[in-house]
Amino acid sequence: MVFTHFADQRLYLLSPGTGAEPAPLTPTSATGGGLRWCDPVVRPAHRDVVCVLEEFTGDAPTDVRRVLASVPLDGSAADDRSAVRELAGPTHRFLTGARFSPDGCRVAWLAWDHPAMPWDGTLVRVADVMSDGVFAGARTLLGGADESVSQVEWTGDGDALLVATDRTGWWNLHRVDPATGEAEGLCPREEEFGGALWKIGLRWFAPLPGGLVAVLHGRGAQTLGVLDTATGELADAPGHWTEWSPALAVAGTRVAGVAAGPHSAYEIVELDAGSGHSRVVAEEHRPAVDPAYLPQPQARTFRGTGGRDVHAHVYPPHHPDHRGPDGELPPYVIWVHGGPTGRAPMVLDLEIAYFTSRGIGVAEVNYGGSTGYGREYRNRLRGQWGVVDVEDCASVARALAEEGTADPARLAIRGGSAGGWTSAASLTSPAGDVYACGTVTYPILDLEGWAADETHDFESQYLRSLVGDPQADADRYRDRSPVRHADRVDRPFLLLQGLDDVICPPVQCERFLGRIGPGVPHAYLAFEGEGHGFRRADTIVRAVEAEVSLYVQAFGITRHDVPVLDLKEDA
Repeated sequence: MVFTHFADQRLYLLSPGTGAEPAPLTPTSATGGGLRWCDPVVRPAHRDVVCVLEEFTGDAPTDVRRVLASVPLDGSAADDRSAVRELAGPTHRFLTGARFSPDGCRVAWLAWDHPAMPWDGTLVRVADVMSDGVFAGARTLLGGADESVSQVEWTGDGDALLVATDRTGWWNLHRVDPATGEAEGLCPREEEFGGALWKIGLRWFAPLPGGLVAVLHGRGAQTLGVLDTATGELADAPGHWTEWSPALAVAGTRVAGVAAGPHSAYEIVELDAGSGHSRVVAEEHRPAVDPAYLPQPQARTFRGTGGRDVHAHVYPPHHPDHRGPDGELPPYVIWVHGGPTGRAPMVLDLEIAYFTSRGIGVAEVNYGGSTGYGREYRNRLRGQWGVVDVEDCASVARALAEEGTADPARLAIRGGSAGGWTSAASLTSPAGDVYACGTVTYPILDLEGWAADETHDFESQYLRSLVGDPQADADRYRDRSPVRHADRVDRPFLLLQGLDDVICPPVQCERFLGRIGPGVPHAYLAFEGEGHGFRRADTIVRAVEAEVSLYVQAFGITRHDVPVLDLKEDA
């Protein structure tokens, strides 16, 4: 087994059953973030492992180069950087791991360059593999600035490539001739057979024997199916799972994946494509709480600004032994997902159940810009971040109030990362009048700082598509940044931040707080040892209880089961 160890980012070899400790295969580097390795593919014939190598060339987060590299399995590179062979030159800023043809003679991968993000435009690169394992004749086969290919694989016979490309407006599966680049749609539908490539190694489809392909597909939620590439017929796997993660793996006719449902947590599921039988093979869901306390979610589509569709999941308050006072509508909190090019899945979430079982409804909004609904829906956010997302969230909140589902005087907004941005942007804009309070977690608050050098390399030019050119559109960067309008906040808020966050650094929170006007009740909780996304149990408990306390105070709810959050008002 070959794996990357998080603590030191080195590649290790482990021989199970021998009792031996993992042996390092790669060296360390004192430059910047050092050397990092991902998406390893072992080549027994060459006695090596091929990885994406990320090598820092300086101390800045953007001082980095990436190449496909070969690491010998004998450990000779553990202390010798020169023993690592680069298989193809650093022709592109970003690339995914190598996908070898069944005979090992050809290789394919994806690549793209700033300022594009992988959901904007990527390239399919192919090359021949020489007898010594080095790549030759690398060329671009498919893709471009306006075509996003999210995954590439070889067919089982090695005669063609399979790609998920959005050239039709949806990430659909295509067969591609590796010599000419000619692409043929295999199952044209207004559904997604791919997604946003936020992490290397995501896998939405996997070839099976006999021309079959295991695929994730859907509009919004993605389910597992088996596609017959000869006929275009698609048969879905049986079971209660409604959402599958892009983490498919195959062995013969067996398909393994990670799946969940509205009332079941993520499990490792195996589908036998031959028999059609599905079963849980690991991490079987065992209810942590009585299912009677879980909410019954509803997938809904609302009308937003200009009549546009806005997709959301609504979780009404629910408790088996309690109900709200007669004649009183419940409070609701708008949950904003991160990304912003992402999507909130409708799966079991005990944090949501924590709120709904306490009489507080939740509405997760997949605002314009979210994935799962085609490229046109995703592109609504281009140049409009801080506008479309804010409007769509406010539209859902208003609709819930107008239809009599939610109390219009007791609405709130909350989100983390890009969701924290939308929450803060809402509170500092006219849309803030919709909400009684808000929770902002490890947010982006200062576009000017974030566009300069206050985040990591992958997202360092993300704002060019979301907002515009930092120089030509400098006024837009200033006008939309919540930090520039912190003095407009006039209702209670909670700010949560990890002090080790390198993606959304705490300095942005400090700038924001420094500009809050007097008399605004607020609290700032900063957690040592936490980065972008809280991981420690005590941090999570403290953050959730603080959020509940904010709502208790802002909504006028009587509760005594959480510590009182001290909301200070600066003079």
